[in-house]
Amino acid sequence: MADFLDLSAEQKALFLPNNKFPLNLPLRLAQKIEKQNIHDPIAKQFLPHIDEQEKTSAFSEDPTGDMACRRTTKLLQKYQGRALLVCTSACAMHCRYCFRQNFDYAVKEPLFEEELKIIEADTSLHEVILSGGDPLSLSDEILHILLERLCKIPHVHRIRIHTRFPIGIPERIDEKFLHVIKSLSKQIWFIIHANHPLELDDDVVECLGKLRKLGAVILNQSVLLKGVNDNVETLKELCERLVNNGIVPYYLHQLDRVEGAARFEVSEEKGKMLVEDLRKQLSGYAVPLYVKEIYGEPSKTPLL
Repeated sequence: MADFLDLSAEQKALFLPNNKFPLNLPLRLAQKIEKQNIHDPIAKQFLPHIDEQEKTSAFSEDPTGDMACRRTTKLLQKYQGRALLVCTSACAMHCRYCFRQNFDYAVKEPLFEEELKIIEADTSLHEVILSGGDPLSLSDEILHILLERLCKIPHVHRIRIHTRFPIGIPERIDEKFLHVIKSLSKQIWFIIHANHPLELDDDVVECLGKLRKLGAVILNQSVLLKGVNDNVETLKELCERLVNNGIVPYYLHQLDRVEGAARFEVSEEKGKMLVEDLRKQLSGYAVPLYVKEIYGEPSKTPLL
């Protein structure tokens, strides 16, 4: 990657050659990075940096308390009425600030029989979230079986798919996958993850438009990241590109304090100022809710 970006020897020295959370970046995103620029907003999100080796007491391996919320090795429940299925450890890309990069994934059983039985038996669950990794790393065949099983559970009314595949590999949203989504009887929500307007090119917008035409609701969540989107101009451009294409800016997350990600943290005070500035310049529906995840709280905590 360093050679691909024509980095100097001094720039190469800033990146970790080996890491327990390895570099994973689709070519189409790598091609958007400005050559010889280690401060490029896409480069900063994905290139392993030597600062990840620094230990900070406020940062931990499990900042959101995932491990304590497991009903099974793959089923998490933090909030009333919702459960999250960790479908896979595989992802389209490895974000350096990923809060689940240390998660102890269970990958031996791909069909989620134990988890589906729990969801079927628990009538308090009205919404199921497919996450990971990235659920679109699964084959269409496995996804179809899983989604159909969920659709047949009477008390499950909504299914959310959290994915970054459309950003990095929009070709994943092909005709076969669209056929899977079209065949489902329940309301499907897609939660994508884009932090910078450069991530939302025409191919990405086109593939998401195909999902919208099938009746899927598309929301975006971003993470406030130092050096990537911590200025009002970038956030405004991102939000406008989203709403101009029928995608709702859902959440702007305060960084989850995962070990190694301290270099990305923006103060809550600055985050509040940025969102207040957005409110002055954009329609209300175009301004994301600025939130923080606090383990033990019954929901995401709004910071404004």
